[in-house]
Amino acid sequence: MIQSMTGYGKASCILGEKVVTIEIKSLNSKQLDLYFRLPNGYREQEMDMRNEIASRLKRGKIEVNLTLEYNEGKQATQINTEVVKNYYNQLKTIVQDIGIQDTEPLLQAIIRLPDALNTGKENIDPAETKKIMETLTSTLDEVEKYRNAEGIALAADISNRIGLIESFLDQVKPFEHERSQALRNKLERSLLEFIPQESLDKNRYEQEIIYYLEKQDISEEKTRLRHHCHYFLEVMKEAEQVGRKLGFVAQEIGREINTIGSKANHSGIQQLVVLMKDELEKIKEQLMNVL
Repeated sequence: MIQSMTGYGKASCILGEKVVTIEIKSLNSKQLDLYFRLPNGYREQEMDMRNEIASRLKRGKIEVNLTLEYNEGKQATQINTEVVKNYYNQLKTIVQDIGIQDTEPLLQAIIRLPDALNTGKENIDPAETKKIMETLTSTLDEVEKYRNAEGIALAADISNRIGLIESFLDQVKPFEHERSQALRNKLERSLLEFIPQESLDKNRYEQEIIYYLEKQDISEEKTRLRHHCHYFLEVMKEAEQVGRKLGFVAQEIGREINTIGSKANHSGIQQLVVLMKDELEKIKEQLMNVL
């Protein structure tokens, strides 16, 4: 069954005096694009997290956010008071020498200077590393549940549209006799404009008519279109990533619909071709989100 690339998952764990929360958002993309937001002390785990996510989610634009919440009384970030005072005194002297009156933005600038804040890079022991990876696994489980649920909805919508294409194809048949007769009449009128009827070679005339009608015949295109629709539904049931494969089959479906349209020479058939194209475009839009 197909799987969507849209997904969301969130899981938390308690590590001593802090709560670690991992949140993953997934959107559609042509390849795997991973974006991490991790506290400084946890960047060493990024590669392991990246490998685990890549093995599970395969494709999509993936945003990973790891946040820390400390128990009351514990601060994640502390100000280096002496460093800030030193910066302030130096900058105040420079500002006075230059002659700038407003010194209020100084503090905002100082906070962004090196060592003004003590982020306190934490040492993560192996037990904590293991716990974080377990939390990542739980988060990925949630993402996959979300993707599977979205995939079921996508499959139902796409299957319904493939069915509509086949139903429009069925409606072509009643027009075919009328179409053939109209083509024959058109050819005869065109021919008689230049050659008197009594001068026509009846046998040669019939051969030419049959040849032209065969060239305009759409039976093969109809058969191939129906085959592609059936194959599309079969591919949807495969277990592997099928998004790209379905895209290729959709291109073949479009090719047969276009050929039927170019050969149609009948307003009723051309209207059905427009309806088939409309459903196919909606399918292609949905396929952009299929893994």
